[in-house]
Amino acid sequence: MAKDGTNRGGARIGAGAKKKPLAERIAEGNPGKRELTVIDFTDSTVDLEGQPMPKLSKMLSAKQKNGKKLVAADVYKKTWNWLHERGCAALVSPELLERYAMSVARWIQCEEAITEFGFLAKHPTTGNAIQSPYVAMSQNFMSQTNRLWMEIYQIVKENCATEYNGATPQDDVMERLLLARKGN
Repeated sequence: MAKDGTNRGGARIGAGAKKKPLAERIAEGNPGKRELTVIDFTDSTVDLEGQPMPKLSKMLSAKQKNGKKLVAADVYKKTWNWLHERGCAALVSPELLERYAMSVARWIQCEEAITEFGFLAKHPTTGNAIQSPYVAMSQNFMSQTNRLWMEIYQIVKENCATEYNGATPQDDVMERLLLARKGN
């Protein structure tokens, strides 16, 4: 409590020691001796039934002003399928996946605009050359996309009993971005 009687300060978000992935704690022999929560999907005594992918929001495939279809629905489906294959689809909220998919789609859209219009724009009053607003928007969407992906990947990493090093949907985003630059 501050001198003026208000409640301020305290622990900051993300402060403190970071949580170790489950696979790492298992490999070290669980030094803290706390009970580990291991999600085991290989138990044959339980018949697990797959859950269908949550219904997509209409905004993920809305037609854009330029007439192109938004790619957010494709990104959502690929990411959900990737999570489902790892048994983590139920652990990641559909809203987080929607935010990630929209962010990726907007990032790609900005990159397409940069490809089409270039890096420079004309200042509205002076007429001088300035940086295209799409460049700044693209950087913001790229940053947001990476933050959201790390949030999703952290959930997978913390709940996976083995180390995962394979391809991720984030790799596909980079491929899609490069294809957008070529005009495909």
